[in-house]
Amino acid sequence: MKHRIVVLGAGYAGAYVAGNLARRLSPEDTEITVVNAVPHFVQRMRMPQVAAGQEVEAPLLADVFAGTGIRLRLARVTAVDPLRQVVTVAAADADGEGEDELGYDTLVYALGSRVADHGVPGVAEHAFDVTGRPSALRLRERLDRLSRPGGNGNVVVVGDGLTGIETATEIAESRPRLSVTLIARGELGARLSAGARGHLRRACDRLGVTVLEHTSVAAVEAARVRCADGAALASDATVWTAGFAVTSIAAAGGLEVTGTGQIVVDRTMRSVSHPNVYAVGDSVHVVGDHGRPLPMSCASAGYTGRQAIEAIVGRLTGRRIVHTRLVHTYNHISLGRRDGILQTFDEEGRAKPRYYGGREGARVKAWILRMALWATRHPTYGLPRRRRRLAAGAAQSSYHSGVATVRGSGAGPAPGPGLT
Repeated sequence: MKHRIVVLGAGYAGAYVAGNLARRLSPEDTEITVVNAVPHFVQRMRMPQVAAGQEVEAPLLADVFAGTGIRLRLARVTAVDPLRQVVTVAAADADGEGEDELGYDTLVYALGSRVADHGVPGVAEHAFDVTGRPSALRLRERLDRLSRPGGNGNVVVVGDGLTGIETATEIAESRPRLSVTLIARGELGARLSAGARGHLRRACDRLGVTVLEHTSVAAVEAARVRCADGAALASDATVWTAGFAVTSIAAAGGLEVTGTGQIVVDRTMRSVSHPNVYAVGDSVHVVGDHGRPLPMSCASAGYTGRQAIEAIVGRLTGRRIVHTRLVHTYNHISLGRRDGILQTFDEEGRAKPRYYGGREGARVKAWILRMALWATRHPTYGLPRRRRRLAAGAAQSSYHSGVATVRGSGAGPAPGPGLT
């Protein structure tokens, strides 16, 4: 029987891991399935652009994985049972009924993150977000109504992380009729160098973004934001970007997690509680080479994904496991379409004095986005002529639970044509 590898999530991390495993492991020994709730690849780094009204590509995952041998299962993950080695999935669309169980021998958990409301009243009911394409499009519709000829409105963006900064500046540039306010819990751009912080402030001034620093939000209401100091801001569209959180699926399944719900792993991204489970991207709590946890980011997804690939391939093929770098080397921030910041960090995670800003920073960010999309659209980078066979014993599927690969209907499309 083939060794079943199941990858949960087809964001930057999941698609990257699945493609590279298909590229490096022989299809004679392995069967790779990717489970994702939506049919498109979501360029999450570009969701602020979508919300601002710009068109952003959303490739079909069926096209992305065509010809790679990777199976695609469009479904929502509802539970993970690492003792029985099964994942429970439900139909991705609202009209679907029933649940199936998908068995695995190696699981890659890459379900990403969602909005964290931090218990602030009214966020779920009244705030918009840009964590996914549907939510970004919902915000765009609201902004379209506010931007009609003769119209105006107040947009309040809560959260001064990279997503908040990019959302505020993209909206301000694309929709100059709107009044945009950015609420920062601390100093704006606190983790950037002094020069980059100054550049960020000048960009906000140029775009007309009002910045409120050292301000906490107590509640979000239908037409205003109430701050902890008693101030109230009129808001026709409140965008919540004040942090992200993972789902409770891993914790509910018995995997060892941190207080934030992220999966605890060893240096190779392997779960410390269940050794045939790996976690990558926002779902994993990983300490970088500088001794501090890596932030939730696209860059972290790449580093954690690369380490998981090396570990899975090494263990399954009986080869030495390579330890790849786990670092936080830069932040890239869009400030509209013609401005940006590239901030580099040293080995201790401190911002270096030098940064790249203006059009140069924007060009670097645009290049990073293009390369991230290209890598996703070509997940196997052209399959090599020879891929690794599994070591004796590793190729045997774990059927001790008696659960078949898929129980129920809808196993998803068959693998594409094999390439050797």
